[in-house]
Amino acid sequence: MSEMREDPRFPGALIHASSYVDEGAIIGRGTKVWHFCHVLAGTVIGEDCSIGQNVMIGPRVKVGNGCKIQNNVSLYDGVELADDVFCGPSCVFTNVNNPRANVSRKDEFRTTPIGRGASIGANATIVCGHALGEYCFIGAGSVVTKDVPAFALMVGNPARRMGWVSRAGERLGSELVCPRSGERYHQAASGLLQLV
Repeated sequence: MSEMREDPRFPGALIHASSYVDEGAIIGRGTKVWHFCHVLAGTVIGEDCSIGQNVMIGPRVKVGNGCKIQNNVSLYDGVELADDVFCGPSCVFTNVNNPRANVSRKDEFRTTPIGRGASIGANATIVCGHALGEYCFIGAGSVVTKDVPAFALMVGNPARRMGWVSRAGERLGSELVCPRSGERYHQAASGLLQLV
């Protein structure tokens, strides 16, 4: 017998019996919340998301539609995921730049917006206050310490742009054509990549 259950507060969503969803949270239709998760008050999770085992979200976090949040991820106050974001296993988000156990800095939380279709690899760290552009790809284990442009492939510590990726997640060659979809891209005078 499955321990995935419907909760009358969230029609069409399934929540594992071992997970907790606080009053004041919103979970969209088609979303699945797996084992040992905690969704805190004020959090809004969109439709058709997959929330993996041992995930903590909130308070007041926004998760768009179609997101996949893999095991052992914590999304803290200030993190905002657009639609179709992938968060790999054990990736890390911060929300304060200079934390101290004995100093309250809740009024210093920084916003970290993650653009539509972005992918964050396993064990990557996103330092708070930096925006990740749409469809960017953060390599596993990378540490993001600055804003990331749309379609950028970022690798290393600190993460540096190593190339461009398409909306399908394929690395783009010099012709800037996606080998999977055939979509064409153009590098603007600003140096940023745009879909043609």
